[in-house]
Amino acid sequence: MPMDAHDIEAMIKAAIPDAEVTIRDLAGDGDHYAATVISESFRGKSRVQQHQIVYQSLQGQMGGVLHALALQTGVPG
Repeated sequence: MPMDAHDIEAMIKAAIPDAEVTIRDLAGDGDHYAATVISESFRGKSRVQQHQIVYQSLQGQMGGVLHALALQTGVPG
């Protein structure tokens, strides 16, 4: 069963409370999403570290229920 965009957003916000999260369903199939996550907690971290934080927030759903997530991360401002 595909993952809902609201569930993805909720999981990210639960792990990164100050995050601004935008989720887009790329294919309309509930399996291919793009996410933009902006958080002050990313400041000073590499892009790889930022992405790892987001993937950890998804609690192992990547590659399973959530097939694909195009991810952009950054800090405010």
